[in-house]
Amino acid sequence: MKDQLESLVGMMVERGILLEEAVTEFEKKFIKRVLERLKGNQSRAAKALGIHRNTLSRKVGEYKLDHVSRRRS
Repeated sequence: MKDQLESLVGMMVERGILLEEAVTEFEKKFIKRVLERLKGNQSRAAKALGIHRNTLSRKVGEYKLDHVSRRRS
């Protein structure tokens, strides 16, 4: 995994991706994946991510991940 990350970072640097953009995209995808894994349960996702529930809720809105956070039947 370390080699894959190194390769990805290298490609991003070559393409001129700014750090802020890279961090934002990583955070968005990471949160989305955890929410999907926990079937949209934001309390459990916040705990798994190591952040406060309110912080997760704000980021879900900021990244427009609302459709991911809804529980599925």
